[in-house]
Amino acid sequence: MQSRNPADLRTADVARLAGYSVQQIRNLERDGALPPATRTPTGYRRYDLSHVHSARAYRSLAAGTGPVAAKQIMRAAHTQPLSTLLALLDTAHAGLDRERGDLESAKAAVHYIADEPIADVRQSDSMTISELATALGIRPSTLRHWDAMGLVTPSRGTTRAARTYTPADVLTARIVHQLRLAGYGITPLQILMPQLRGPRRRSDVLTGLVARDTNIESRSRALFEAAAELHALLALTQHPRG
Repeated sequence: MQSRNPADLRTADVARLAGYSVQQIRNLERDGALPPATRTPTGYRRYDLSHVHSARAYRSLAAGTGPVAAKQIMRAAHTQPLSTLLALLDTAHAGLDRERGDLESAKAAVHYIADEPIADVRQSDSMTISELATALGIRPSTLRHWDAMGLVTPSRGTTRAARTYTPADVLTARIVHQLRLAGYGITPLQILMPQLRGPRRRSDVLTGLVARDTNIESRSRALFEAAAELHALLALTQHPRG
């Protein structure tokens, strides 16, 4: 491989250098994540180092933002003005920043409700939606919204519209109401509330949130690695688009 012209790479060469299979390289080219290969007079594909950097950049972007957004970013790198590419990268970083902020809010919320008796429920605490709304001092529509967002999901009777809040549901609603009054948004609560359901200790919930923190850090590192490959790609192709 040392003697091969880096501007005259085979599909197998790009696959090996980028850590993909030959078929995956062809699929990435088909989807626009790689620029089109040139063809020899006999019809064989020929690649260069821009394809290697593109494939590596896509791999990292897919780890950081998912394959759909990664392909959109790579297509912009090959066909759109530089400003479009940079805007898409900014959006990806901003999304991770929002996730990190929401997660920090969720972790703070766990500490905020530390004194809430999570296991203290009584059968007599079961309520209808009207009764619970009155007890919390909110509108029934608020409870319906929490249901739609997956924060407080009550049992239902024989009709679809009939909501019955069990003691555990009532407790969950109390916690959500308390955190909403404290200023916590819907998104961090969507992260937190599924983990608070059931007999879990605060330390267990925090462990789960820390795992999400690790996931965000890993994806952020992937975006950092993708930026390095994109920088090398643009330098190699002398990106002409303003």
